[in-house]
Amino acid sequence: MLIVLALVFGAIGGTAVHFALPQRALRGVAVGPLLGASFGTATWTALTWAGLGPDAGWIWLASILLPIVLTAAALTLVSRSRASRDARTRRELGIA
Repeated sequence: MLIVLALVFGAIGGTAVHFALPQRALRGVAVGPLLGASFGTATWTALTWAGLGPDAGWIWLASILLPIVLTAAALTLVSRSRASRDARTRRELGIA
């Protein structure tokens, strides 16, 4: 059941990263929270399978910080990709 806390912390971290990074208009508002929740639950699951229990501090630290870092990297890549694709489309259409 504690995996739900990792999911919630990941979603909160993903939301914070979404609003902290520039180019919010280039990605959906739900992408950050969904990525954060996914990374949080994946981190918790992987560390649980590795033998860490909920009483270990590392599982909590990793389940909170790793989704924030990974979500920031993913959102940066998504935003750059979208900006370059939009620029290419504008050139092809003769708008820019």
